Amino acid sequence: MSFRVLVTDKISQEGLSPLAGESRLEVVQENDSTGAPFLAELTQAHGLLLRSATRVTEELLAGAPSLRVVGRAGVGVDNIDIEACTRRGVAVFNAPAGNTVSAAELAFALILASARRIAAADRSVRVGEWDRSRFKGTELRGKALGLVGAGRIGGEVARRARAFGMKLLIYDPYLTDERVRELGGERRELDDLLREADMVSLHVPLTESTRGLLDRHRLSLLKPSTHLVNASRGGVVDEEALAEALCEGRLAGAALDVYASEPLAEDSPLRSAPDLLLTPHLGASTLEAQERVASEVAQAVRAALLDGDLAGALNAPSVGGAVLRRLGPLLDLARRLGRLAVALAPGGISAVEVGYAGDADDALGVLPRHVLMGLLTPVLGRDQVNVVNAAVLAENRGISVSTRRLARRTLPGERVEVEVTTSGGPVSLDGALLGEHHPRLVGLDGYDVNVAPSGTLLVLRNRDVPGVIGRVGTLLGAAGLNIAEYHQARRSEGGDALAAVVLDGAFPGEVLEQLAELPEITDARVVELD
Repeated sequence: MSFRVLVTDKISQEGLSPLAGESRLEVVQENDSTGAPFLAELTQAHGLLLRSATRVTEELLAGAPSLRVVGRAGVGVDNIDIEACTRRGVAVFNAPAGNTVSAAELAFALILASARRIAAADRSVRVGEWDRSRFKGTELRGKALGLVGAGRIGGEVARRARAFGMKLLIYDPYLTDERVRELGGERRELDDLLREADMVSLHVPLTESTRGLLDRHRLSLLKPSTHLVNASRGGVVDEEALAEALCEGRLAGAALDVYASEPLAEDSPLRSAPDLLLTPHLGASTLEAQERVASEVAQAVRAALLDGDLAGALNAPSVGGAVLRRLGPLLDLARRLGRLAVALAPGGISAVEVGYAGDADDALGVLPRHVLMGLLTPVLGRDQVNVVNAAVLAENRGISVSTRRLARRTLPGERVEVEVTTSGGPVSLDGALLGEHHPRLVGLDGYDVNVAPSGTLLVLRNRDVPGVIGRVGTLLGAAGLNIAEYHQARRSEGGDALAAVVLDGAFPGEVLEQLAELPEITDARVVELD
């Protein structure tokens, strides 16, 4: 069988070489994805290769009845409706590694340009000035570079910073101490990093936990001599607060390549802020990066069409058909346990062990991937983690994965145990699937509990003294939070205790602070499991 691959958005021709010379593949190029020729070709296409200009929507998919594969020559897939693709059986691929060096080099270029005030000096000379005293910069040697996120791109920036003789401070709660040492850095909590660093460079995805990460308060922690660089994702920095800090002289300089809304609005306060360098999302805009990402995704599309190989697809299940339907509720429980584990982890994660008790012989082959999905999605973002690439992403972050068979207990149904090793100690979770569709959390760090792992789960550690449950319930009630389930557990009278509380609705951050202030409470964590 032969396949037709439609290429749009001016993808690098050199990068398309994996598709060339294959008799079973016909490649058609139509750069205008809004034109009639493109739409006509789309009706016959089995594969679609694109960059960011083309949006893959439900409407576009309706005009592509033969489409099997969509390949994005780049990292982000915000322009692709992955759920719609999944419903139509279309596998989605991206190229997560191809732009690593280009993005890291741009970030470091912005660090240098901000430190030496290159852009402002250039503008000054062009209008006939020669005022060298206005553009006195600062050396990088001996300065502290704070990396907020030290994954693939942040790690490359760290290598370049060491070559410049910089001291490295790293905030990345999902990085092990060993990996921090490998990068030549020192671990810091975010607020401490912001207070100490002379340069701050952001390298985090845009997730619910990172949106507005550098808000007005955190920007106020920066020294007046600090420079801030963001070449990761727009929305991580409060742009209005940043503009104010620069206008008021509370920050030495900043450089941005990404914005909450792109292109940057004409009335954005960033446009008039002083000591600010702005670039139009150039992170992957090098000849080499464009060739690499095109080649990476072209290889994936070729393998998917010719060999049925969906390894690396963002939306492809690792098992299919009847097996997936049979294991579905168990895999959902595994993802929830992973999500809860990362929320409770007291430090960087280095190992995950998944145990299973039940009759499904093939369960241990797929359960770890789903635990890792729950574990890594809050870190990397939903569009970056799937059942196919979860194990690779864990390996890249230095997380080892193991499995074991569990002995049957008196509890009916299947059981999944997850034990996470962190730099701050272990976290263990025990889940049970009662019947076919009744998941329960039955164990947490050695405490016997019994609640549904769904909705908003509040986990409290407290001293076993009278009145705790009443005070907690009163505080939650005053905040308008309805308790669906409350399970208090203890190992011995008068010692330490643990409560697992399932709540209806979202959990306000200020309530968590109020709970932590209760004298009987030693720790309070909340996680959204749905």
